[in-house]
Amino acid sequence: MTSPVDDLHTIRDFLRYAASRFAASPLYFGHGTDNVWDEVVQLVLRSVHLPLENNNVFLDARLVRTERELIVERIERRINERVPIAYLLGEGWFMGMPFNIDERVLVPRSPIGELLENGLQPWLGSQPVQRILDLCTGSGCIGIGAATVFDEAEVDLSDISEAALEVADSNIELHGLEGRVQTIRSDVFEKIEGRYDVILSNPPYVDAEDMADMPEEYRHEPELGLAAGKDGLDIAHRIIAGAAEHLTENGLLIVEVGNSWGAMDDAYPDLPLTWLEFDSGGDGVFLVTAADLREWQVRNS
Repeated sequence: MTSPVDDLHTIRDFLRYAASRFAASPLYFGHGTDNVWDEVVQLVLRSVHLPLENNNVFLDARLVRTERELIVERIERRINERVPIAYLLGEGWFMGMPFNIDERVLVPRSPIGELLENGLQPWLGSQPVQRILDLCTGSGCIGIGAATVFDEAEVDLSDISEAALEVADSNIELHGLEGRVQTIRSDVFEKIEGRYDVILSNPPYVDAEDMADMPEEYRHEPELGLAAGKDGLDIAHRIIAGAAEHLTENGLLIVEVGNSWGAMDDAYPDLPLTWLEFDSGGDGVFLVTAADLREWQVRNS
């Protein structure tokens, strides 16, 4: 029997082949893409370091054998092992920027990126941003994205996982932000000092039921970055409890809790959480001001 490595030659060949294989397989798309075609384009083109856009000139380019072998190997692993493409490539994308990604961290996919691209407006208003904290940072993509938007702000990337912070450090270097962005190993606010104008967080928020039922692709990600107890709020509760003392007077707290948003509303019925909407999809992200947090703490003390 001949191999696809022998029968296929051009990028167009491999795009068609991968699309057919993926469409016939029970894959789950939830790590930056939501359909077969986008998944295929990312795998094939980035395997040979070609751009994801404006790439028509390359479609009929012939691949050398080592490139063909690599692409076929990755197609097979994506299908048979259900490995997310970011782990196969060692690369994920967030806010149009590449990030070093491996199985020490979650694959970037937070809708918080859309908020940052809009400069946190209209909620930020004219407030200056001098310090930003990315809590439970993982790869550092949210905090590094914030640093590119607020280009005079100092940004701290915090995580309990030393392994995750190694990845975050590599991404700080990748984007040349060593002068303004640093990592801090901390269990939520344990080692955090001072106040921030903005605290951003995509913490673990998957509840026990969803952890048991999630697709195989998610089982390649670190459980530490996903699981958050029976209702998915183990870390969110700690963030709410400690955020006020780490926010400036007009500071903002923005936290993603995904499918646990209903449990969050039930847990804090008298805390004025603003649930944000996104043009590019995604939900379960709330915003609350420092003033509202402090008033809520006084009422509940």
